Amino acid sequence: MTTSRRTILRGAGVAALTVPTLAIPAYAHGFDPEPGSDGVGDPLFPTLGNGGYQVVHYDLTFDFTPVTYDFTARVVLSAKATQDLSSFNLDTDGHTIDTVTVNGRAAAFALSVGKSGQELTVTPATPLHKGAPFQVAVAYRGNGKAPRVGLTGWKFGSDGGFASAVQSSRADTFLPCNDTPSDKATWTFHISAPEGYVAAANGELTGKDKRADGSAVWHFALRERMPTELLGIAVVKGTYLYGTSHKGLPLRHVVPQGQEDTYGPIVARTPDHLAWLEAKFGAYPFSVYGLHIYDGYTDALENSTLTLMGTNWFKPNADGNPTYENTMVHELTHQWFGDSVTPHDWQQAWLNEGPAVYYAALYSEERGWSKMVDKMRTAYGKLDAVRAADGPPGLPKALGGTNIYDGGALVLYALRLQVGQQKFDHLMRQWTRRFKDRTVTSEDFIRHAVDMTGDRSVDAFLRDWLFGATNPPMPGHPDWTVA
Repeated sequence: MTTSRRTILRGAGVAALTVPTLAIPAYAHGFDPEPGSDGVGDPLFPTLGNGGYQVVHYDLTFDFTPVTYDFTARVVLSAKATQDLSSFNLDTDGHTIDTVTVNGRAAAFALSVGKSGQELTVTPATPLHKGAPFQVAVAYRGNGKAPRVGLTGWKFGSDGGFASAVQSSRADTFLPCNDTPSDKATWTFHISAPEGYVAAANGELTGKDKRADGSAVWHFALRERMPTELLGIAVVKGTYLYGTSHKGLPLRHVVPQGQEDTYGPIVARTPDHLAWLEAKFGAYPFSVYGLHIYDGYTDALENSTLTLMGTNWFKPNADGNPTYENTMVHELTHQWFGDSVTPHDWQQAWLNEGPAVYYAALYSEERGWSKMVDKMRTAYGKLDAVRAADGPPGLPKALGGTNIYDGGALVLYALRLQVGQQKFDHLMRQWTRRFKDRTVTSEDFIRHAVDMTGDRSVDAFLRDWLFGATNPPMPGHPDWTVA
């Protein structure tokens, strides 16, 4: 993002990850610094994120003690001011703040509690000019099980460790940050784990420094940009399993210690899943991938480059089929739809979940485990009631409803029937290429679909499906009705 750079991570045989050098320019006279906003106006989470700056890079040092759940940490944010700033906010919750500096100088700070958690207001010793790069460092500490405002992103296992599952708004329970999907950044991590435990994080493991007490500091680098909601750090009793994809992509998985024989064959399915999805979308958009299987989590979450799944998922269905692979494909699909091409705000979440549900259902159909048409017919019959209660797929009233999941997949199914398989496949493949590493909205998708098909009627078609109060007719299925 700038041509002036400095190295922040080194290691033998490891390519250095760099972030911009923070050279303070000479400013012209006449500017009017004001506080940055304490939210970015997300339709579903108005106080989520902060205005006045954009983060370029996060560097997180995290020292965690299992069983007691105490931690000490330091985060350094390299950012750029998007307005003249007298002060700015970071999202934080459950932390004791020890020190804050801006560009190496002590800064005043204050904590306040809002509906979505705590706000850390930082007042630099010198106001920041619009366009200026700056660096804020926060030293803090806490306990993973300390009370917080609302839900927490901490997930605890039987091993006394933890894994992070922060979507959609709980990265602030791990670090002070700009907790909004509209602000993506690169990351480095330095996570301490005692003897007998391993650390995990998004990105590539670039080194490990052993300490005299048997513990180690694990270093990771995510060179592609990631929003805070996909943070995936952990300290667990686990084992790393390694492999490569059909194209040589490095794969690294973390499975429960002592259960390598159980989960090794499961994670070994990943190359086939990657090959299946890359045939549809093109090259995988990150530099590494893997699964973290953990008994402290009971769901599945697409943390960038390291999907988190609970041990409860991995049982064959009643017919003996490994239908948990559908969920593995669902979360892997998110690496393109959501992790690389990221919704600008949470009301656009169908752009994440619709494709993930759709392609998992298609994978299941090709394996002979289910039929796509049956799933879509059932979803169609229920969607009118869901639209009334939770909002249509493109305008959800909250997260978690089937409108953005099955409803989002139904929008894609209808689009495929409307424009034909060939045009549909083309526009979905080009979507992941055209908007790689960007944030997007439903309007972007509508314009893209019109561009790729050359059919202006697709605009009105998608608006009816995404924003309408009732289901439009399903192309090719005039007999489909709502319950």
